[in-house]
Amino acid sequence: MRLIDTHTHLDFPDFDADRDAVLARARAVGVERLVVLGVYQENWQRLWQMALDHDALYAAFGLHPVYLAQHRPEHLVELRDWLQRLAGHEKLCAVGEFGLDYYIEDPQPQHQQALFEAQLKLAVEVDLPVLLHVRRAHAATIATLKRIRPPRAGVIHAFAGSYEEAREYLKLGFKLGLGGAATWPQARRMHKVIGQLPLEAVVLETDSPDMAPAMHPRQRNSPEYLADICVSLAELMHTDAGTLASASTRNAAELFGWAAHP
Repeated sequence: MRLIDTHTHLDFPDFDADRDAVLARARAVGVERLVVLGVYQENWQRLWQMALDHDALYAAFGLHPVYLAQHRPEHLVELRDWLQRLAGHEKLCAVGEFGLDYYIEDPQPQHQQALFEAQLKLAVEVDLPVLLHVRRAHAATIATLKRIRPPRAGVIHAFAGSYEEAREYLKLGFKLGLGGAATWPQARRMHKVIGQLPLEAVVLETDSPDMAPAMHPRQRNSPEYLADICVSLAELMHTDAGTLASASTRNAAELFGWAAHP
């Protein structure tokens, strides 16, 4: 299988001790490219240097709603500067991770919404896809995307909504990111949704180090598990792992503008 992990946090300290070994093991199971997502201003430089140092890594920058208390108005200005300065660089592939999260304590929905809309407008400005975090906020997210439509759309990370919500995102041109959470046997509602999705709707992800799949419980999640995730999700989608891997890789390459993906 040839795979792209569309959502990782390999810059997190969880991988400091063995990052190169993790990448080697991921490469051995077919993971050829990995997207590393910035979540707050302080980790952008570290993440960017990591992408420059490793051929397989590509960068996205954003202000994640879980870190709402850390974000400052000037960070949006800095985000624009980063995106404009790196515009066209082969290692910059998206704006993200950002979005809406109404599950967190003290969600401050108005603050979140303003930050969400500002980053969507930045994506429109720099013509990049978006990588969106959406938790208990699908209705608000869909409504916002109908008003502010980034021309290259993007990915709804760790999609866990209904089939109707999935259809709304697909009509807006988005892909649905599927990973470890959907492999767990108790995720029965999600299994039904996944079973109805067309192959062109899906990209694969790990969210490493979070959201470990059922076959690697209570462990640090890792890109090397993407092949196992693919096998499990292919069964839910009534296809084989090779077909799902090819479709996901093609979908991701088209989304990120990697037309020459080998």
